[in-house]
Amino acid sequence: MITLRRLIHSPSALLAFEAAARLGSFTKAAEELSVTQAAISYSMRQLERALNVRLFARSHRRVSLTSPGRRFYQDVSIGLAHIRRSAEALRFEAEARHVTLSVSTAFANYWMVPRLAEFRARNPEIDIRLQTTDKDVDLLAEGIPLGVRRGHGDWEEYESAFLTEEIIYPIASMRYFEEHSLPQKAKDLLGHHLIHLEEPFRPRPNWTDWFRANGVLAPVRGEGLRLNDYALVVQAAMTGEGIAMGWHHIVAWLIDHEMLVRVTDGEYRDGWGFYVVWPRSLQLSEPAIKVRDWILKSAQLAPGA
Repeated sequence: MITLRRLIHSPSALLAFEAAARLGSFTKAAEELSVTQAAISYSMRQLERALNVRLFARSHRRVSLTSPGRRFYQDVSIGLAHIRRSAEALRFEAEARHVTLSVSTAFANYWMVPRLAEFRARNPEIDIRLQTTDKDVDLLAEGIPLGVRRGHGDWEEYESAFLTEEIIYPIASMRYFEEHSLPQKAKDLLGHHLIHLEEPFRPRPNWTDWFRANGVLAPVRGEGLRLNDYALVVQAAMTGEGIAMGWHHIVAWLIDHEMLVRVTDGEYRDGWGFYVVWPRSLQLSEPAIKVRDWILKSAQLAPGA
């Protein structure tokens, strides 16, 4: 008996054959499968040699199926469709047990983690998986149902639900003020150690923006600690390294638990906000809907909300 392994030298050959037959082009098949046109052509020659039959009639810019090729394509396409449906079903079952959420490291550490125990107590059947990145990833391409994004809620590729307004005020730890005077007004901060956030992929307001919004036009000196991740900024503030800009939805819990203190009553608001987002083309699973709605409800109940 001739084994399938001898007839089909590689499972990828079937994928290449199906794509080339469906698209009528080795070049288009190569683009779809992210390989070279030469790789598709070689794979088809190997397949034809193993089956001892011509599957394609080749012309200058197009290929077409021969009679044996059409017969083979019918069976291959049906078989791959069955495999795809089975794989989709298995993936759906797996996704029903967990929901991946794309967030910043700071949101994961200081917003999500303190609330996870409460969510698990209410939804023990759902496993939340946090994916932290230093930039906003393409959720659909990454197979992620939910994310948290800064913006105005008008993304072309995403549906969105308002989470919270962007409100920024100075924060520090009491440890810092054991050695430094407590500022009373916005201009008083100019003489203090300021912690700067310099994220490379997520543009954020800076100290100059905050001072300008609070009527201080003096230039902000470039001195002080500079960090490229807001989670590090918050950590540095808690250990007494200086005064940082505090995004309210991130630091409110820390202030409420006396790990940080708010410095002055000056704020920065520019109309931006944070939103829970999900791809427009994706039908959210019931667990994902529960996670989304829980995040939104939790934000309404957050300290200072």
